[in-house]
Amino acid sequence: MSSLPSRRRIERIRVRLLDWYDVHKRDLPWRHTRDPYSIWISETMLQQTRVDTVIPYYHRFLECFPDVRSLASADLEDVYGLWTGLGYYSRARNLHAAARSVVEDHGGELPSDAEGLQGLKGIGRYTAGAVASIAFERPEPVVDGNVVRVLSRLFGVRADVAAKGVMESFWTLASELARGPRPGDLNQALMELGATTCTPRRPLCLACPLQRSCDARSAGDAEELPKKTRKPKVKRVEGVAAWLERRGKVLAVRRPEGGLLGGLWELPGGDVEKGEGAEVCLRRQIGERLGLEIGSVVHVGEVEHLFTHRRLRLRVFRCHADAGRVRRTDYADHRWLAPSRLAELPHGGPTRKALALLGEASDEPHRARLRRAARSEGDAHP
Repeated sequence: MSSLPSRRRIERIRVRLLDWYDVHKRDLPWRHTRDPYSIWISETMLQQTRVDTVIPYYHRFLECFPDVRSLASADLEDVYGLWTGLGYYSRARNLHAAARSVVEDHGGELPSDAEGLQGLKGIGRYTAGAVASIAFERPEPVVDGNVVRVLSRLFGVRADVAAKGVMESFWTLASELARGPRPGDLNQALMELGATTCTPRRPLCLACPLQRSCDARSAGDAEELPKKTRKPKVKRVEGVAAWLERRGKVLAVRRPEGGLLGGLWELPGGDVEKGEGAEVCLRRQIGERLGLEIGSVVHVGEVEHLFTHRRLRLRVFRCHADAGRVRRTDYADHRWLAPSRLAELPHGGPTRKALALLGEASDEPHRARLRRAARSEGDAHP
């Protein structure tokens, strides 16, 4: 786009967007408050997560941590527990760290400007703009996938969004639109339009309040915008996990903080090396990472889980551990737990699916097979 649209055109778009939003906005719980903390929680949860998924988590989180001080004083594991199933767990870790900073460095009050908000861990340009505009009525822009789609079609931006400077042009356009009355509602109107009307496929152009101003509608190429470079191919990864029993208890291990699923609990195991058998891998991982030898092994089944750039196929086993003390090398913590308590720990999607698979499998046949195998090996463990 060679030049900015005129202020007159911007004002017409603002009026139409706000009028449309007042009539058609969805009734969402975070739209019934101007509390900066509640809005911050909602915007963090909504990152890369569907609205209908977020709503119950939002209610439960605020019931447990109704303000920033209660979140700051909470144990991180309790925060993870409420986040379990929502995904992208670094968001929970960053929320907790930022809450502590708000209490320690800002007197328990969230900064009201975008610059101050971006000084908090985990708050980037988008979240800062959303909280500043919605909670504090600051004329700050927001740019997410929905906004990029609306603006690329509305103003005819046909350059690849990954090209240098193109994304910055969307921030400039969004800044122009945020200038004026009700910047928070204006930003929400842009996002709402992209989520409900200006959709990636088959946009509802006849229901759009901006159809007469839309460059892409005039050109007939709305579904081709925005232009995006193809995503890299998803890498396939093979892994193993063990329901590892000893004297009626099951072993859970916690991943180190940081990285994929950092700080969460899981069943012990790891990635399968190329050309390695699954059972061989399981015994190696348990030995190398926990210092334990395992006896009989029963394959329960497998689950798949898609991360952003990885598709994991996880093979799940039941087994028992021989005597010996756990000697961790890669894990941050471990616990021997009653089986009923394992699911209570904060865990990620792959572990949740593995536990569901183990729950669906009949316990007694597997236990009976392990007992028979153990007797044949002279092993006394159940």
